[in-house]
Amino acid sequence: MAQLSDDCFAQGDRLMSTAEALASLAETAVAVTAPIRLPLGEALGRILAEDILAGHDLPPADNSAVDGYAVHFDDLEAEAETRLPIVGRIAAGHPPQTPLARGQAARIFTGAQMPPGPDTVMMQEDCREEGDTVVIRPGIKRGANRRLRGEDFKAGDRVLGKGLRLRAQDLGQAAAAGREEVLVYAPLRVALFSTGDELREPGAALEPGAIYDSNRFALLGLLKGLGCEVRDLGILEDQPAVVEAALAEAAADHDLVVTSGGVSVGEEDHVKQAVEALGHLHLWRLAIKPGRPIAFGQIGRVPFVGLPGNPVAVMVTFMNVARPMILRLMGAAETTPRRFPVRAGFRHRKKKDRREWLRVSLEADGAGGWLARKFPREGAGILSSMVESDGLVELPEDLTELEPGASVDFLPFSEVS
Repeated sequence: MAQLSDDCFAQGDRLMSTAEALASLAETAVAVTAPIRLPLGEALGRILAEDILAGHDLPPADNSAVDGYAVHFDDLEAEAETRLPIVGRIAAGHPPQTPLARGQAARIFTGAQMPPGPDTVMMQEDCREEGDTVVIRPGIKRGANRRLRGEDFKAGDRVLGKGLRLRAQDLGQAAAAGREEVLVYAPLRVALFSTGDELREPGAALEPGAIYDSNRFALLGLLKGLGCEVRDLGILEDQPAVVEAALAEAAADHDLVVTSGGVSVGEEDHVKQAVEALGHLHLWRLAIKPGRPIAFGQIGRVPFVGLPGNPVAVMVTFMNVARPMILRLMGAAETTPRRFPVRAGFRHRKKKDRREWLRVSLEADGAGGWLARKFPREGAGILSSMVESDGLVELPEDLTELEPGASVDFLPFSEVS
């Protein structure tokens, strides 16, 4: 396991901007798992630990993009039909052995290698056969329907880059480059806890003052969605010795420890004390809503993330602050989710110098665009607002009043979950 430097998350106690937080995490977080080699068919969702270079041209030779007839363009009449004798038949996987002379056409099929000489393929729908000849309509362009050698990639090209999280199309690209195995980072092993004496497992009886633990299951889904190997370690009691022992044991055989709740400055916030006793903890007070308190640190040499306790705050801070850092721990090169411009369908006032994320649903605006409708209740404990919304609208620090119709950045949940 790669190691982080001591105090790598130290930033002091001042209110910090989101940009500062993300920049600091980008500088300090590095891949902490070893590269492993996997068969290509098992690498979906893994992060590449190497560049993949092409060992050959693709296509390896000029070939036909359609079923039709290979011809010399200079044999074709510009304004009238052209009649040519059909000489030979060329199928994919059976390269032609001899050149095609001027004044001749060859029957050719999609993917078949072009014979030496012809530079154009006439689609069969634009021709008709009459005996041993083909009659070709006028109007085609030189080089039509001909795929050139190396037009996809050439030998030596980097076809996939280190740090890429592999999608289905990336597996296809690696296969096209001839790779049967790829070097990827091993999954990040994450220990996940919730904290709080008020929490109960779903399905248990609820006595007065108790609630079901939702944070752990939301985080379990978010972490697994990133490709992490997550160990659910349940709910920690609000007992200092219990919390410290559980965190120490988790750090011994995991790459990352994640908790929700217990990292503020209250008398019952024992996670903060435990992490400080075992390593280093830095409670960042971010200029954001929802969220604000979020903790980063190390238990020994193992990174630690402590998220807020309110369900909406825990998900929003994970998506926008913790997720980029976790992706870097996994070896990812790109950690910024895409945001899309939409129009606000509401008015909103906010404090200056604070970034806010509002839960919204999208509806078509009738003009080819999208209108964002704000969820009617803003409380950080209203988890149903995340269920009934499509994503988050991000409002920058310098904005104080949002007018209906203004352009805003929209972060769909599909980008971060």
